[in-house]
Amino acid sequence: MREFKRTDRVAEQLQQELALLIQREVKDPRLGMVTISSAKVSRDLGYADVYFTLLGDNDAVSIKDNLAILRQASGFLRSRIARTMSLRHVPELRFHYDESVVRGHQLSALIDEAVKSDQQHQGDADASAEDSGEA
Repeated sequence: MREFKRTDRVAEQLQQELALLIQREVKDPRLGMVTISSAKVSRDLGYADVYFTLLGDNDAVSIKDNLAILRQASGFLRSRIARTMSLRHVPELRFHYDESVVRGHQLSALIDEAVKSDQQHQGDADASAEDSGEA
């Protein structure tokens, strides 16, 4: 078995090309700071699921607006990719908001909160031990 499948290589190149194209070519002023986090290409190269994140505003309205802009620009982006990538058939682009970054930040905040709480409880236990003369 090969180490890297063709679909993986196409997905990686597609991710890089889209990141550049969105940054340089999509001129919609409503589009936020979009980062392409990953791309997954179907086996037959018929479609590509492209996942993006936003810098700054991550509220539902902002996500919905940016998703609509990217979906609207997908035909344009696909035609530009056809010029830069040597593929017989350029996959249909399907954009999705990548929630993993937001979830990661939420989990990190919860872990930080739990650690802080544990430290406070440990400090309280040490203080009560000193008060009772056990230390």
